[in-house]
Amino acid sequence: MMRALVSQAVSRAARWGAKWSLWPPHLVTACCGVEIGHFFGSAYDAERFGMLPMGSLRQSNIIIIEGTITLKMAKFVKYVYEQMPEPKYVIAMGACSMKGGVFYGSYHMVPAAKVVPVHAYVSGCPPTPEAVLKAVAKVQDRIDHAEG
Repeated sequence: MMRALVSQAVSRAARWGAKWSLWPPHLVTACCGVEIGHFFGSAYDAERFGMLPMGSLRQSNIIIIEGTITLKMAKFVKYVYEQMPEPKYVIAMGACSMKGGVFYGSYHMVPAAKVVPVHAYVSGCPPTPEAVLKAVAKVQDRIDHAEG
């Protein structure tokens, strides 16, 4: 009985730590990177929500795919995802990362969901920082409820 309570408390503390420690690598694939810059700027201050841009892939636990993924870039996105420790999360932002956006039907475009598992989508072209914040909150909610 006591062991189960300790295990529950440790699990809750680990989820809390993961929820408030989302560290994305700096991986700008397209023009949505400007909106990420706005999200991390002083107006929205992503650090208040536990987001801290990380330079090392092996210490990052969330990827924010910022727009277009080409066939050539898809290999790199997959490589970055595989380097990250568990648990890891993905936010796909912008119309390009979902269905190709203005490049829909182009031979070289790849939707993010075909490269890595996506946990939250941010729609729009360009998506707003508020929408990015909503996606971060959705991922944090998933972590809180111990979903993969």
